[in-house]
Amino acid sequence: MRIRRLSAASLALVAALAAAPVFAAPVTYKLDPSHTIVLAQWSHFGFSNPSANFGDAEGTLVYDADNVAASSVQVTLPLSGLQGFTEKFNEHLRSADFFDAARFPVATFKSTKVEAAGEGKLKVTGDLTIKDNTRPVVLDVTLNKAAAHPMSKAQSIGFDATATLSRSDFGVGAYVPNVSDEIKLRITTEGSVPKAE
Repeated sequence: MRIRRLSAASLALVAALAAAPVFAAPVTYKLDPSHTIVLAQWSHFGFSNPSANFGDAEGTLVYDADNVAASSVQVTLPLSGLQGFTEKFNEHLRSADFFDAARFPVATFKSTKVEAAGEGKLKVTGDLTIKDNTRPVVLDVTLNKAAAHPMSKAQSIGFDATATLSRSDFGVGAYVPNVSDEIKLRITTEGSVPKAE
């Protein structure tokens, strides 16, 4: 009987395959609001490009590395966390001129399709709802990292994303066109697998 020795490369492959199920798909992550920023930016009469942060994001992300089409994301953005970086502007953004946060306290995003778009890249299409107006939005997404978190040791994942949308589509069109209708979104987020109760 012949015994075949495995090469170093073969051993490495075996080890990698053995480790792969640690991040086998699909995996459900809970978003970390402390490390999730949804930043909107626009032109103000052409003089400046202010921004606002939709803080306190809540949501879940399902990621299937082997079949990205089975991935999904669902996010709620409480408008109580909306920050325009000055108290006066915070109040204006939350007023009936814009988000009318008293009547519509949250914005939501729910994916409808996830597609691979190259190495470490995804295209995520979903429904964004603001003030009961729902419109499709496409996010260009970059996978930053998927690994055990060095502090919590929990299985974790992180993404960046960008999108462009028209704010008047969502009933937030005050002062168009002097204040640009086009809004640029920049998102960074990370999430972890929740610990078992």
